[in-house]
Amino acid sequence: MQRWTVDLTQTGWKSAPEVPAVCRALAEGNLVAIPTETVYGLAADATSSIACAKIFAAKGRPQFNPLISHLPTLEAALEHGDFNDDALKLANAFWPGPLTLVVPKKASSSICDLATAGLNTVALRVPAGPVMRFLSSKTDAPLAAPSANLSGKVSTTTADAVAADLGPSLSYIIDAGACSVGVESTIVALVDGCARLLRPGGVTRDSLEAVLGKPLVGVSASASQDAPQAPGMLSSHYAPSAAVRLDATKVAPGDALLSFGPHPLPGAGNACAEFNLSSTGNLTEAAASLFTALRKLDASGAATINVQNIPENGLGEAINDRLRRAAAPRD
Repeated sequence: MQRWTVDLTQTGWKSAPEVPAVCRALAEGNLVAIPTETVYGLAADATSSIACAKIFAAKGRPQFNPLISHLPTLEAALEHGDFNDDALKLANAFWPGPLTLVVPKKASSSICDLATAGLNTVALRVPAGPVMRFLSSKTDAPLAAPSANLSGKVSTTTADAVAADLGPSLSYIIDAGACSVGVESTIVALVDGCARLLRPGGVTRDSLEAVLGKPLVGVSASASQDAPQAPGMLSSHYAPSAAVRLDATKVAPGDALLSFGPHPLPGAGNACAEFNLSSTGNLTEAAASLFTALRKLDASGAATINVQNIPENGLGEAINDRLRRAAAPRD
């Protein structure tokens, strides 16, 4: 595994000497960890079933769980999916950005069936993170890229966390620092004339509904388990080794504490480790540090991570979605 450190504030990073080698690695079907604005992605050529199989093997990911394919532009995405009026509204409003659209897959699309889990739909995103867009454009291929972590475990928002989980499986890690959004993309399905929220994420429900001019429909829990239409829909996901206790009202000695806001829980001083997502109660700040917090608290060795109540509004919906899946019963 080789590591390429990218300074996105410098204009010359696209002509770095590592670029040809990284593109060659992707073209040859190897895995590259690439940062986006949401989390780090475990990327491979989405048109190659062999390359995508390496993603599933490295993560230990169920092969019925589809992958998101990342493109450099809306025009490139239109080569792979059929976009109705609602899909085009959302794409024009939020791309590049933390929104994935699930749309009918075009028969002419080169994205392999393994990446779509054999479904007749395809999950597409144009990320705000410039490295993923650049490499997709440079290789002239959609890049399948689930979060760069072991399947079901806490997602990664730093290159060091990626290396700890997946280092031996990678050709390259591209280190562009910590991800700014910190939770995965929102996923909306636009099929059968309906707009369904499959996974809350970096774009809030209110923002989506304002563009659509109508409410988003939900998806049933049983449907998401039996045949997930998109990543992150399994009930147990994003899970640390420690048990997770939601809406904690106090902290027992030796437990870890994931706190939020300026008011500490009773017994907070008993915690063996604490991470406050935002001492001011800022949900954007909380989302950006969520997965880092879970990894740090898990590393404390505590058997249980207590989670202080976090509001459901705005990005709180995505934060609580991840925490509920982290706390769900595990196989």
